[in-house]
Amino acid sequence: MIDYAGAGELLERYEQAWETFDGDAWVDLFTEDAEYHGDPFGQPLVGHNALRAFMLESAETQRDVDFTVERHWVSGSTVLAAWHATWTGRADGRLVRSAGFLTADVAADGRIARFHEWWMAAPAGG
Repeated sequence: MIDYAGAGELLERYEQAWETFDGDAWVDLFTEDAEYHGDPFGQPLVGHNALRAFMLESAETQRDVDFTVERHWVSGSTVLAAWHATWTGRADGRLVRSAGFLTADVAADGRIARFHEWWMAAPAGG
């Protein structure tokens, strides 16, 4: 079980790891065999190696990330959150706005065992 305050702290750590592209902090959020479902129709990323590669790829394509949780909820051991973010594409310098919703099933040790997110993105001003 995770409480509301613990969920808020977990989401703050998620924010910090993404905004700084800190691979160690990123994988520390997840259990060793965690599943990360970033695409509801695709295969999940599984395990720390895949998660670290995902963060490395993000660092290569994004900069100036600003991630904000608008609101979060807790149900048992699941954290749910509505969020929005902006970042600049490294290749083209375009500012991207995104908004989404995530669920994180939290293991007994406080790390994420299964993560799902759904989001939409558009160039700023579009």
